[in-house]
Amino acid sequence: MRVHFRTTHRRGHRRIVGALSAALLCTAGVTALPAAARTPDAPAPGTAHPARATGTDPAPRLPGGLAKTPPMGFNNWNSTHCRAEFNEEMVKGIADLFVAKGLKDAGYQYVNLDDCWALPTRDGNGKLVPDPQRFPHGIKAVADYVHSKGLKFGIYTSAGIKTCNPAGFPGGLGHEKSDAQQFADWGVDYLKYDNCNNLGVDAQQRYRTMRDALKATGRPIVYSICEWGENKPWEWASDVGHLWRTTGDISDSWSSMLDIAKQNLPLAPHAGPGRWNDPDMLEVGNGGMTDTEYRSHFSLWSMMAAPLLIGSDLRKATPETFEILGNKDLIAIDQDPLGKQATVLKSEDGRWTVVRQLANGDRAVALFNESGRPQRISTTAKDLGLPQADGYRLRDLWQHRDTHTTGTVSATVPAHGTTVYRVSADARWAAYPPAVETGTDRAPLVEAGTPAGLRSTVRNLGGTPAKNLTVTLKAPRGWRVKATSPASARALPGGRTLRTSWRISAPAGTAPGAYALPLTADYRSPHGERSTTTLPGTAHVVVPPPPGTADAATLPWLTATNGWGPVEKNSSVGEDGAGDGRPLAIDGTGFAKGLGVHAASEVSFYTGGRCSAFRARIGIDDEAGDRGSVGFEVWADGKRVARTATVTGADPAQAVSAAVAGAQTVRLVVTDGGDGIDYDHADWADATFSC
Repeated sequence: MRVHFRTTHRRGHRRIVGALSAALLCTAGVTALPAAARTPDAPAPGTAHPARATGTDPAPRLPGGLAKTPPMGFNNWNSTHCRAEFNEEMVKGIADLFVAKGLKDAGYQYVNLDDCWALPTRDGNGKLVPDPQRFPHGIKAVADYVHSKGLKFGIYTSAGIKTCNPAGFPGGLGHEKSDAQQFADWGVDYLKYDNCNNLGVDAQQRYRTMRDALKATGRPIVYSICEWGENKPWEWASDVGHLWRTTGDISDSWSSMLDIAKQNLPLAPHAGPGRWNDPDMLEVGNGGMTDTEYRSHFSLWSMMAAPLLIGSDLRKATPETFEILGNKDLIAIDQDPLGKQATVLKSEDGRWTVVRQLANGDRAVALFNESGRPQRISTTAKDLGLPQADGYRLRDLWQHRDTHTTGTVSATVPAHGTTVYRVSADARWAAYPPAVETGTDRAPLVEAGTPAGLRSTVRNLGGTPAKNLTVTLKAPRGWRVKATSPASARALPGGRTLRTSWRISAPAGTAPGAYALPLTADYRSPHGERSTTTLPGTAHVVVPPPPGTADAATLPWLTATNGWGPVEKNSSVGEDGAGDGRPLAIDGTGFAKGLGVHAASEVSFYTGGRCSAFRARIGIDDEAGDRGSVGFEVWADGKRVARTATVTGADPAQAVSAAVAGAQTVRLVVTDGGDGIDYDHADWADATFSC
C-alpha cells in the first residue's frame, strides 16, 4: 500500500524514513527492537536469531504446495484506500461478485483486506482489534463468509511497529507470534506484510521472523512480502515468502504501470512455482488509463507471471473491466504450471517483444507498443524458440481466435497497445484461416474541413490464400472516407500485401479530439470460413496554433502521459489529483505560465508546419525541494531537436530552445534521469511556440 505526502512519493518518502530510523538506531547504539517496543514475542537485543542473521542455518519453508501458480484475487487498497466505504459489506459484496461474474471460475481466489481494518491500539492482551465501525461482526465472520463462497481470505499488516497509514494502526514488529496465531484463528489464508515504521531493523530478519511465526501456526497461509524491492528480496526471499514486491507502489497511470513493468521484467530468473516477483496490484478499471492501456497492463502482468490482484471496486466496474479481468486465455498464460516468467526478446524504439515458454512447449509472445503512435512489431517462430515447421497455429489472446502463419508473428499495434499470441507448432496448421495483419502508416491528423491522407496495408502471413478480401476504413458519422487505390482482392496469396491509399475528411466545425478510425480486413479461408481482422485505429482532429507567440498551456495537446498524477496547466503537478498543484517555481523563481509534469512524461502538440521555434525555462519544481533528477527533451516529427543534461532539484531554471520549423507535431519529453521517478516534479515554465 502507499501513503501520500504532499510533494513526495511513497518509495522516496519511505527511503528517507528508513534511513533516518537506521541512523537514529546506530547513533543510540541500538542493534535490535527497543525494549519499550518488545513483547514476549520479541527476542532480547543481541539474541535475535544469530545463526539466521548470518545465513548459516537451514532456512525453514512455509507449508508446501502454496502458490504453485501466482495468486489471483482482490485487494481493496487501490480503489478505496482508507475511506469509509472499505467495510464488511464491501468485502462480502466482492466475494459475491467473484461468483456472480465468473471471476471465481476464471481462477480468482483471494479476497484480501488492506490497511485500516484495525483500531489504532491493541487490547489489554496485546491482541489486534478489528474496527467495530468497519467490521461490526469481526474479521472471523468476514473470513467465514468468504470461505462459504469457496474462496480464500487475506489480511494486511506491516513489518514495523505501525502500518503505513498516518493514523498509526499497529504493525507486527515484536508481535509476530501473537499476530500470526490470531490470523490463523480467524481463518486467514493470505498475509500481505508491508515495510513501514520498521525502526531500521534488518529486513531479512523482520520477514523471516514472521515466516517462522506463520509456519508455527500450522495453517497454510500465503506470505506476501511487501518491502518494495529495497533490499532485493528476489535474491533472498525464495525461502521466506511466496511472493515479494519488486517495486514501489503502482498508481493508476500509464507512466507508473510502464515504469514498474520495466523494473520487473529483468527479474525473470528469480521467479518460479511458489516464488513470484510481484510488481504490485492491478489498476484495471480504476479510470486513470484507457481500456487499451488496461489491456496492456493485464497482458504484461500475465506474461510476467505476476500475481493478479484486482484493485478496482467491482461493484462499480464496467463490462469492459470484467472482460479484461476475465480473459481466460491470458489467465492461462499467467497460471501456466511451468512458472517461467517472460523475458524480453527485443526492445527498440518503444517496440517490445516479450516471450514466455509454456509447459506444453508453446510460446506466448506479447508485442507491446510503448509509444504514442501505431507501430508494426514483428518476430518469427524460430526466434521464439519453436521448432522448424511448415506452419504454426497462432491464437490471438484478446480476439480469442485461431489462425496460422508460416513463421512470421507480427501485428501493427496501436499506441500503448499490446497484441498477445499463443504460438505452437501444429501439424493441422492449414486447417486454420491464414493470419492477415492490418496496419496503417500513422494515426492521421485531420484539420476539420481539410482532406488528409492515409495508407493502409493488409499482409497475408499464412501459407494459404485469403479469398474475397475486402478492406474497409470506418469513420464517424458525417465524415467522408474514400479509397483512392484498390481496397479488395479476389485472392491474396500467402506472403503478399495489399496496399490502399485513403482520403479522409472531417466536417467543418468538428471539435478537436481523438476519433475512432478502425481498419478492417474481411476474407475467407480456402475452406470457406469467414474471418475478420480489425485494427482499432484513431484519427485526431486538430487545430493549428494561431499566428504569433502561443503559450503551450493554452494550446490543446494531442496526447499527454505523466509519471504521477495528470499534467497540469500553469501550476506544478502537485500530487495525484487534478488541480492540486502550486504556482510554478524553480529555485525560488516563480512563473505564471507553463506546464507542470512528472517524469516520465510526454506532452505532444499539433503544430501543422506553422511554427518555427519552441522556448521554455525548465527545472524541478520547488515543491520537490532539492530532490529529484530529470532530463528535458524536445522532439519534432520524431526527431530530437533539443536535450538538456540531467537537472536536479538544486539547480536553477535553465533556458531551452528548439527549432521546429516545418514540423507537424512537437513532443515535450521529461525522462527520469536514470534513477527512478521519486520526486521528479518537472516544470516547462514560460513554454511558448513561435508560429
